Amino acid sequence: MAAFPNARFLVSAAAPGQFPADHGAEVAFAGRSNAGKSSAINAIVGRQGLARTSKTPGRTRLINFFELSPRERIVDLPGYGYASAPEAERRTWPRLIEALRERDALKGLFVIVDARRGIGEGDEALLEWALPRQRVHVLLAKADKLTRNEGRRALAAAAEALRGRATVQLFSAHARAGLDEAQGVLRAWLGDKEKTPMTSDEATGAD
Repeated sequence: MAAFPNARFLVSAAAPGQFPADHGAEVAFAGRSNAGKSSAINAIVGRQGLARTSKTPGRTRLINFFELSPRERIVDLPGYGYASAPEAERRTWPRLIEALRERDALKGLFVIVDARRGIGEGDEALLEWALPRQRVHVLLAKADKLTRNEGRRALAAAAEALRGRATVQLFSAHARAGLDEAQGVLRAWLGDKEKTPMTSDEATGAD
């Protein structure tokens, strides 16, 4: 059974005005292009094909919002570290990302890192963007490509690089390793809605 059986695509936003209303709780997913972000989203949500996967880096070029249940969303951010997108699109990304960071509904950020590469310069830049306002959880993805000892070393190296700024775990969408832990973090953050009370329309059930 899917962890979030009612998950559905909401919108691909090319401008802040296209974001969903800033209420409820949402968690963003980001990572270097081809780090396994879309596969991680699909595995954690339990809906194969919800986020589009591709072997071509840089496939996600807009900010994609998905509703998991009423007032609970995930946000798929464009992959970084790849410059194939048109220059006009790349110029819009900083404005979109900054607008996202200011949303009250945003409760945390998952950063997907290829476990074989470790924390890189782009990942550090993303941590600087998120902290201290947002909680951050790092998934060392594609951990099935490592031996057990290599996995331990990768986890220790990442924890040392993060220096307590974020939590971190090994993860494999393919092998479903670390799935329960990642889902637990997501559910806990989505449950944090104190800062975003219901709008009057939501309270009355109006569309």
